[in-house]
Amino acid sequence: MSQIKKEDIKQEVYDLYDDYAHNRIDRRDFTQKLSAYAVGGITVASLMSFLMPDYKGAVQIKADDPRLQSDYVTYQSPKGGGAIKALLSKPAGATKPLGAVVVVHENRGLNPHIEDVARRAALAGFVSIAPDALTPLGGYPGTDDEGRTMQSKRNRDEMLEDFIAAHDFIKSHKDANGKVGVVGFCFGGWIANMMAVRIPTLSASVPFYGGQPAREDVSRIKAPLLLHYAELDTRVNEGWPAYEAALKEHNKEYKAYMYPNVNHGFHNDTTPRYDKAAAELAWKRTVDFFNAKLS
Repeated sequence: MSQIKKEDIKQEVYDLYDDYAHNRIDRRDFTQKLSAYAVGGITVASLMSFLMPDYKGAVQIKADDPRLQSDYVTYQSPKGGGAIKALLSKPAGATKPLGAVVVVHENRGLNPHIEDVARRAALAGFVSIAPDALTPLGGYPGTDDEGRTMQSKRNRDEMLEDFIAAHDFIKSHKDANGKVGVVGFCFGGWIANMMAVRIPTLSASVPFYGGQPAREDVSRIKAPLLLHYAELDTRVNEGWPAYEAALKEHNKEYKAYMYPNVNHGFHNDTTPRYDKAAAELAWKRTVDFFNAKLS
């Protein structure tokens, strides 16, 4: 079997994976369509293995990192899913209240990658909370395929209520200074946009390649926005021109970046869609933005 290299994979393969990862095609269709690209000694099985996330090999900040204090907590979401489990992380030995960041997962629950991102936010000097919207169904099940299936059974507006409740929980937490930002990825990017619509006291919102709110809702946004988009992510990008026009029309504070020649999911370092340069730049911009808005 040939060794697969990222540069040898056609864009159509990444587009297929995007369709599969967002439940637009099922596993059978994904496998069948992927077979067209299994050439030159590359098998469908090896292609699928290459595309799937590698959580063990890509963790940047380990769960027991001595620089952090991380624990699971629960909070109440009365309008959403009831008691919600979340990972709460903060710098070890912090002596004063810190700005808080809600970290919102993709469409598969609180997997190891998003927990890692939440720890990165804490290591950057914030109190972070990363809820698991799958809690009412038993929590993240251990694989993304199962997680996507579980999350598809929940109403996304109810999940939005769960994350709004996380904002309320962390805003009044003893380790937080009362200023709260949100960062979300994919589904979580839509949540970040909608939290900006729904929460007038939100201090900052950072959607990564997230779906946009309805045009008529943009006038309700009070929080400053930092938006990250991937140039090759045509599906999500379709909604950006109208969103930007509405932001300008209502004189909203925002900064948007379009990262060239990268795919949806470029910040997720557990899959081959990851782009190191774009991801590190986007994260630095995110931390700088939170430092400016949450201190």
